[in-house]
Amino acid sequence: MSGRTQVYDSRGVTHALETAGAWLLGVLWMLPLVYAFWTAFHPAEFSTRFELLAPLTLENFRKAWHAAPFARYFVNTVALVTMVLAAQLVLVTLAAYAFARFEFPGRNLLFALVLVQLMVMPDVLIVENYRTMSALGLRDTIVAIGLPYMASAFGIFLLRQTFKTVPRELDEAARVEGCGPLQVLWKVYVPLARPVYLAYALVSVSYHWNNFLWPLIVTNSVETRPLTVGLQVFSATDQGIDWSIITAATLLTTAPLLIAFLLFQKQFVQSFMRAGLK
Repeated sequence: MSGRTQVYDSRGVTHALETAGAWLLGVLWMLPLVYAFWTAFHPAEFSTRFELLAPLTLENFRKAWHAAPFARYFVNTVALVTMVLAAQLVLVTLAAYAFARFEFPGRNLLFALVLVQLMVMPDVLIVENYRTMSALGLRDTIVAIGLPYMASAFGIFLLRQTFKTVPRELDEAARVEGCGPLQVLWKVYVPLARPVYLAYALVSVSYHWNNFLWPLIVTNSVETRPLTVGLQVFSATDQGIDWSIITAATLLTTAPLLIAFLLFQKQFVQSFMRAGLK
């Protein structure tokens, strides 16, 4: 009995330590966001000190909004993520379907090359991508920002694994009913993979909404800059450093993603669990 008691006690201590560590990491992760909210909604003199009775203000958001053409940046960013996601869904669906259900020469080799792409950081290809965009005459366009990301190795791999779990009996039944390959894909595979599509869409939108380095390099005008690049105006030396305005601009930039997460967090978690993402 004493041995069992010691085992239970050790498990309890381990569980308590894991819980305390999780809470600590959660608090550390939240601190920058809490500071951003505090500073953005208070006058500049309270950006470095905490007072419960400090006055609230929206002046920082007004100054941030007028310091840069945020409306244009929002339009550019929405257009970018929509264009990239639409192209990715079409391309990765067709490629994943081919790898999962069709036999053709070199299939395994081609899929291995897709997996190799997962190990190559996009930043490594910036110079070559820039040369390609220049040769195509697409520099300083929204298309140039999204074109290198329209074929996603991660999306192909994820959907290919999902399609392989679909019973072949459903595929054969659809073909007996007279469906062609694309009809089978649309009526059988796509509906069964909806949670995976949602999970992938969340990853894609979040990544391209927050992407900074490539858009910074390939754009140089207000008409094409996304939100992340437009945000750099607040770090210019001639503007000075006003943390209240900087944090207000940061919240303006991240607000759509934060609101979407708060509204649909249950669906987000469920979609990732069903997709098998860990």
